Amino acid sequence: MAHYIYLVRHGEQQDAEHGLPDGPLSGKGTRQARAIAERLGGVPFTRAWHSPLQRAEETAKIMTERMPALESQPSALLMDCIPSGPTNDMPHSFESFFRSVTPAEIEAGEAQMSDAVSEFLAPARDDQHDLLITHNFVIAWFVREVFGAPTWRWLGINQANCGLTIIRVRSAKPPVLVTHNDLGHLPVELRTGMPDLQSF
Repeated sequence: MAHYIYLVRHGEQQDAEHGLPDGPLSGKGTRQARAIAERLGGVPFTRAWHSPLQRAEETAKIMTERMPALESQPSALLMDCIPSGPTNDMPHSFESFFRSVTPAEIEAGEAQMSDAVSEFLAPARDDQHDLLITHNFVIAWFVREVFGAPTWRWLGINQANCGLTIIRVRSAKPPVLVTHNDLGHLPVELRTGMPDLQSF
């Protein structure tokens, strides 16, 4: 029996480039959410959760409107956070990222993600398909966890808006990364975080 976790980063946030901590989806973000809903429409989901932040909640609403048998519940374990702080083995190039991060934010993020891993990456008795709609750093931490990589290694693991990452968990084996940041459901104009090929 396998437990499949489908991790979806929320759609693009309106005015995200201005550094706002939260906000509604942009028009592009709405289209991204509809596209990932179409992609996952045939999955027999068991449960669904989303971050309580507005951009994730709106993504979840759009997705579940196209999946009438599924209701997504908010979970504080999926909030945007800083999953860990700097370590001695972390490359110096990442040090500047933590200049504006407080020890309290790091401590809260570490506790949150420890609980999130225990909650969501647990084996299941039967085949189970769970949908988690969350944030870039949270998904990066789950990917890092699958590989047992150093704690700092979530830095530099990036997901596009409404990219799809799937993890399989079985009781007798280590977890497996089935796919990471799959964008096959998004037309090129809806893909974020990709190289600007027009500049080449």
